[in-house]
Amino acid sequence: MASMATLFVNSPNPSYSFSKNPKPHFGSNLKFSVSVQIKNNKMKNHQRVRIFNGLIEPDGGKLVELFVKESQRDEKKKEALSIPRIKLSKIDLQWVHVLSEGWASPLNGFMRESDFLQTLHFNSLRLDDGSVVNMSVPIVLAIDDSQKQRIGESNKVALVDSDNNPIAILNKIEIYKHNKEERIARTWGTTAPGLPYVDEAITNAGNWLIGGDLEVIEPIKYSDGLDRFRMSPAELREEFTKRNADAVFAFQLRNPVHNGHALLMTDTRKRLLDMGYKNPVLLLHPLGGYTKADDVPLSWRMRQHEKVLEDGVLDPETTVVSIFPSPMHYAGPTEVQWHAKARINSGANFYIVGRDPAGMSHPVEKRDLYDADHGKKVLSMAPGLERLNILPFKVAAYDKTQSKMAFFDPSRPQDFVFISGTKMRTLAKNRENPPDGFMCPGGWKVLVDYYDSLVPSENGRVAEAVPA
Repeated sequence: MASMATLFVNSPNPSYSFSKNPKPHFGSNLKFSVSVQIKNNKMKNHQRVRIFNGLIEPDGGKLVELFVKESQRDEKKKEALSIPRIKLSKIDLQWVHVLSEGWASPLNGFMRESDFLQTLHFNSLRLDDGSVVNMSVPIVLAIDDSQKQRIGESNKVALVDSDNNPIAILNKIEIYKHNKEERIARTWGTTAPGLPYVDEAITNAGNWLIGGDLEVIEPIKYSDGLDRFRMSPAELREEFTKRNADAVFAFQLRNPVHNGHALLMTDTRKRLLDMGYKNPVLLLHPLGGYTKADDVPLSWRMRQHEKVLEDGVLDPETTVVSIFPSPMHYAGPTEVQWHAKARINSGANFYIVGRDPAGMSHPVEKRDLYDADHGKKVLSMAPGLERLNILPFKVAAYDKTQSKMAFFDPSRPQDFVFISGTKMRTLAKNRENPPDGFMCPGGWKVLVDYYDSLVPSENGRVAEAVPA
């Protein structure tokens, strides 16, 4: 899988002008260059600030990493043993990962109440200098009454994993009420039962939230064979700069890649070349945090993505595949803003958005939870995302006349077949082949092998899919 980290060819980096237009910022007509400035925000001693020339600058003007210095790790581990502890859930640990690497810059820890309220009500944060950055999903840590009591008057707590290993210290803490109903209603637009993230991380969580400044003792590792693909925003920016990328376009996904996806990505690169860019690079960025049980697990998706590059569906010389560590909310237009904002911090200045991004079926009624077009419309108008160029999907479908995925031609609709994700999963479960040209053979075999792994064993028990 090492070839997946191979990127792009070198080329000069031209400059572009960016018009600050308050109108919807779809990317077809936009080009820009970025000069990096340091804003006058106060920085904590333990934060490392990285500035990058030539790429879109991170939110707030700097990429905020929250790791302690290597020389201080032993000291911080000892300190963690002497203060109240909070045990992190799997999803909590994923959020520590997100915060520690700067995906949520300029946040420097779990949200205090002011940031929480701004996120819920405005989908954005106002910084000390008056500027606004997007922030649409709360990044918070819940505690229960007994934990709150144990913390007492302490102004800091240790965060530990399931084995009680110290992960981080949360400083200058603030504890405030966790109004779950308001949080759910404002994030998802509904309080209907059956929302996956709500069931997994909110319903049974504590009635208090604790915020503060994070000091993360060591980089988060999962030891699952995929850590080498978990590139941080800093690592991605360094790689893009090293390769002289003059545009970075991000594609978020939580499903296997079929040839329709590949068509969209290769067409996007062609469009950027036509706009005058010399070396646009694709960031293929599968989501690697929590996903619901019926999604294909990350390890299988990464195997499938590997085959897509091996089979030449995507060019490994102009593609970088990396794992985005965020948990998945399935919160539609609200969540897609977070997905886009995080990619700014990794260096992407173009973001591909499709039908019903971050959406799901309504958990109770037989319909989609969100309007399929609202995600791209919201992204084009969202506060704090004005610097990001939004590239809406063209509609791709299987063209029976050419036996391949192609852009839908409304003048001959009878020639096209739309193969939904549900249909794709059904075919794979039944070991049936899709039409030739729908997905590369190697990639399809990985998908079939995954569903085969869920088939009843000799004792009649089925290996159930579980949330990632």
